[in-house]
Amino acid sequence: MQKRRIDLGSRRWLGISLVSALTLGLGCQPVDETEAAAEAAPTAEVERPLAAPGFAEMHHHMFAEEAFGGGWFHGSHTGTLASCDGGFPESDHARVRMDLSAMLNLCPSTGGVNLSSVPVLAQLFGLGGAVGSEFIGKIEGTEGDTGLHLGRMDVPTQWPRWDTIAHQQSWEGWLQQAHQGGMSLVTISLVSNEFLCKVLPYQNLKRACDEMADVDVQLQMARDFDARTSWAEIALSPAHARQIIASGKLAMVLSIEASKLFGAKDWQAELNRYHALGVRSIQPVHQLDNRFGGAAPHNFIFHAAQFLENCHVDTDCGLTGDGFTLGFDVDANCRNVKGLTAEGKALVAELMNKGMLIDVAHMSERSVQDTFAISQARTYYPLYVSHGHFREVMNPALAANEKTTPAWIVRYLRQTGGMFGLRTAHDETRAYTRTPVANNCQGSTRSLAQAYEFGRQGLKVNMGFGADLNGFIQQTRPRFGNNGACSAGFKAEADAQMNQQRVSGPPRLGTDFDEFGLAHVGLLPDVLRDLKQLGVNTTGLEGSTENFLLMWERANSPRTGMADAAADIDTSGVAPYVEKATREATYPQICGKAYAPASKLVGDSCRFAQECAKGTCSATDSCGNATGTCQCSVDTDCATSQYCGWGLNAGKCQPKKAKGGLCASGRECLSGTCRWLTCG
Repeated sequence: MQKRRIDLGSRRWLGISLVSALTLGLGCQPVDETEAAAEAAPTAEVERPLAAPGFAEMHHHMFAEEAFGGGWFHGSHTGTLASCDGGFPESDHARVRMDLSAMLNLCPSTGGVNLSSVPVLAQLFGLGGAVGSEFIGKIEGTEGDTGLHLGRMDVPTQWPRWDTIAHQQSWEGWLQQAHQGGMSLVTISLVSNEFLCKVLPYQNLKRACDEMADVDVQLQMARDFDARTSWAEIALSPAHARQIIASGKLAMVLSIEASKLFGAKDWQAELNRYHALGVRSIQPVHQLDNRFGGAAPHNFIFHAAQFLENCHVDTDCGLTGDGFTLGFDVDANCRNVKGLTAEGKALVAELMNKGMLIDVAHMSERSVQDTFAISQARTYYPLYVSHGHFREVMNPALAANEKTTPAWIVRYLRQTGGMFGLRTAHDETRAYTRTPVANNCQGSTRSLAQAYEFGRQGLKVNMGFGADLNGFIQQTRPRFGNNGACSAGFKAEADAQMNQQRVSGPPRLGTDFDEFGLAHVGLLPDVLRDLKQLGVNTTGLEGSTENFLLMWERANSPRTGMADAAADIDTSGVAPYVEKATREATYPQICGKAYAPASKLVGDSCRFAQECAKGTCSATDSCGNATGTCQCSVDTDCATSQYCGWGLNAGKCQPKKAKGGLCASGRECLSGTCRWLTCG
């Protein structure tokens, strides 16, 4: 059947009446959360459509190959990854310029800023691309895929993996795989950031660093994808999305995530233009303060980016280094003092007039408060967070970050009928004691389960995925294998926890997710499957598309008041955090390095023989500075129907051969003996 096409420029939506000028002038004072919920007046029953099936991915950068001037990502959404030069000698991807030190000279106060205590910034602005590129991608459990990444050239065993931040994770074939696995709605985020473009090698860039130019290119790619695809379509309204999904196709909702939203142009005219082209969701703020409002500071790189915008050095709180914060004006509690500007309040009101979705991810807390005040005045217009972490359940370092979402903001989401997109990269997560899922594989689905169950049972908020694939961020780690399994803590703990997964299960799914984690969008259904077999009640997540559509419908329908009083939020049940150093001290050490005894099987990577459950470690450095593999010493080190090889295969478990197979000794034969080089 021929796909019905809709002129994206011809749709007009009913506006919602404007609030008074007094409402737009509301300050950023916290709103009284004890206000009683306004009861909806009884209405005549109307026939509702059947619930849309499937789960929603609420933050997906499918076309990010064209973000940052097109100079960062390797691989296209139209084709699978086939080869990679590993960043050698001067790659066209995954690296920053060799010398960035001159950028800091743009600010006259640079001389008084000491970046030596901030490793990422010291690497970037001191050594530049030679070392800084690789440093960007290095987190616990991985060497990353940036800078010189020769070890990541092998396709597909080395990338994409969970730790990919510079190689394509959103090939359209993988998106279709996710759709076939149950994903019925995806929010496609058109993204860019000028600073990340400006630090890239000039020769790698396809165009000048202009965020909205990048957004325009991605928007056209989305429209082209819609035009040539039979199984996915851009949704222009919740009713249209329901039609798309009912026909068996994937509904795509277009959103914009740019730090310099609309540039210096007339924002009203630009908003009208993007709406006419099919955009239905906007993030007013992203990474940096802009003309619309304040951002939530988090990564040190964006502290530097904000500093280069305003040359401000704040001494009220030491977010960036010892006693200082670059760029952001923060209070003594390290919170951005900037809320929505007058333009920001007007933008939020106009988004409401158009029935568009308002994504408060990346907003400062004061900006969120300002946005919620306008929502209240508009009979609780829905607000949502497309991708975020629940603050109360994260490790202290991440929980201190303003970008994490506290329970009081979740209350705002519930009161307005909004949703929360749960980030699939969960790093170190505190245990939530009300879930049966043991928190014994840090960074894996077991960590994700702690956060999801906290959101489900404690915060009681509607959730979808907020994976942020192709979003310059690592993903869910695996529970098995030698590719960073359980590695969000520290190495010895990761080794012990990976071994525990083998011993106690649940078992592998039998897909790439087992050993490569959430490597690409096609594996999102496997995240759900693994959560389910861990014992998580995934009903809400599996039906998150319907909740998304209900939120969107609320934005486009008359509202009589609060959607949900959210008086039943319970943040208890989160276990106290035990510092890494305290946990690491419980493990034995060799040459000052902690290790997990007998945690590795034959074939696993190892530093010391003591790590191997059987046999020895082939590493020649006795202090573990270089890795080897656990090797068998006798046949009994191997599993059933294998033997310990000799000669060129010495130390390796080999499959035994059936009668008639070539052999060099009797122990190679499955049964019988070796006769004249043949198993008899």
